[in-house]
Amino acid sequence: MSAQETPVPTIWTTGWTTVFDTGTWRSQLPVHTWRPAPCFVSCPLGNEIPLWIRSITGGSEEDYKAAWEKVVENDPFPAVIGRVCHHPCETECNRQALEQSVAINSLEQYLGDLALEKGWTLPPAGAAQGKKVAVVGGGPAGLSCAYQLRRFGYDVTIYEARDAVGGLLKFGIPEYRLPQAVTDAEVKRVLDMGIEVKTGEAIDTGEKLEALRSSYDAVFLAVGAQKAKRLPYLGDDARILIGLDFLEAVRRGQTPTLGDKVAVIGGGSAAMDVARTLRRLGKAVQLIALEGRNELPAQEEEVVEALEEGVSLFDGAMVASLDTSKPLMELSCKKVVLDKEALAKGEIKPIPLEGSDFKLEAHQVIVTIGQDPALDGLEKAVAVESGMIKTNGGPAASLPGVFAGGDVATMDRYVSRAIGQGKEAARAIAAYLGHPEIAPLPAYTLDDAVARNEINPFYFPIAPREEREHTAVAERLGSFADVKIGYREGQALAEADRCMSCGTCVECDNCYVFCPDMAVKKAPEKEEYYAVLEQYCKGCGLCAAECPRGCIIMKQESK
Repeated sequence: MSAQETPVPTIWTTGWTTVFDTGTWRSQLPVHTWRPAPCFVSCPLGNEIPLWIRSITGGSEEDYKAAWEKVVENDPFPAVIGRVCHHPCETECNRQALEQSVAINSLEQYLGDLALEKGWTLPPAGAAQGKKVAVVGGGPAGLSCAYQLRRFGYDVTIYEARDAVGGLLKFGIPEYRLPQAVTDAEVKRVLDMGIEVKTGEAIDTGEKLEALRSSYDAVFLAVGAQKAKRLPYLGDDARILIGLDFLEAVRRGQTPTLGDKVAVIGGGSAAMDVARTLRRLGKAVQLIALEGRNELPAQEEEVVEALEEGVSLFDGAMVASLDTSKPLMELSCKKVVLDKEALAKGEIKPIPLEGSDFKLEAHQVIVTIGQDPALDGLEKAVAVESGMIKTNGGPAASLPGVFAGGDVATMDRYVSRAIGQGKEAARAIAAYLGHPEIAPLPAYTLDDAVARNEINPFYFPIAPREEREHTAVAERLGSFADVKIGYREGQALAEADRCMSCGTCVECDNCYVFCPDMAVKKAPEKEEYYAVLEQYCKGCGLCAAECPRGCIIMKQESK
């Protein structure tokens, strides 16, 4: 109900309640305030999710574009992230107090795809600052940093070792999860902001880094994690392949010759990508993972889809040895459990179970157990710790004017986190270079966010979650077509309506209507929707209790 439609109680027209200064009874005062939603706090990109979802509910193309423009303030790749993000925002969504979380990831894909369809362009670069920055690495972290730096008005040059930018997005994620056309279009849109790209330029020695430092005002290192982890005891037989090398070969149309049976070692998203790619190539796939079914590091939906597609999963297992003496290699395996004390320290220590031995056969073995940064040539120039570039707790590295982010500086290896770190680095670089408008962003935690018990569920009707359609399994195995079919407009509107806008006042007027002392009034300034008349507010807390979204807090007073 809008403010214009809200009925005014008859008693309010008499004015007689103003006779009593009931505010003197008060021990607490209601304060209207914006508060962070848990989805916003948990988003690796810092996206103010309730704001752009609320724009979607307007239902016009203008509203959708406004929502997209809000998203790309933090994430220039919504069509990409809408497909591959691990969406921790949904895990924290307060809607789960009623039913399933809001499908934030699906809504982001809808906006991203719509923007590509409509040809929306990113805002132009900011006012020129007269300084230039080198970004080393054209993956998600590097591209994100370059984008934000252009928004701030800096000249940017990306140095990329490969023949094209895009990194993991272009070469490491299969077509069925992330269509090449989507990646290329969103990357091009960023580069069109005036970013220079130099491909085939590996900055892999201290001398090359020093040359950049002397030519640019700042340098951002975002070289990723390119060095695959190996299992030395398996040997170096040519039939043992590396997962990311395999995925890149398929992406480039250079799929290696494979036998009919392939074993994949690993339990993360990349291992699932390898296994599911092999199924699309018609191979029988055996996936061997140290972790148990409920502990796999891959996203649950990826595991479910892999099983639907016919991948044979041997979870809680390890390969103890490999016999390569025959055309069909023999893998001797054991069931294992993971040492809980080691896990608590961030280590993986499998404990073999007695009498659990079993054997598998495969023409090829593809090892996909993670990657490390390749820093052999840089470690004498910049401080390295635990195999990663050492930073100061933020993006600043040990050398003045050098910053680092993404997989080269963290073990939190998600695409969305890399993009978020690129944004953080750009802000740090801009501050270092003296940009006049850069202020530190608030560092909210879930303790600051609106809690589920602060939401009034009475005002939110039950509404089933709109699930994205998925390509049928039989069709998936016959092609590399996009598995996640984006929302239709009606689905997007219905799902956006499920968002409770936690912590954001939407002028519902509950506090205005329910106050028994007429102590809540409409504020004259649009930025402050309501004012509390302290002379008459007795601090009963009814307004806070009836606020659907946790936008009113009761502040204790001492008198």
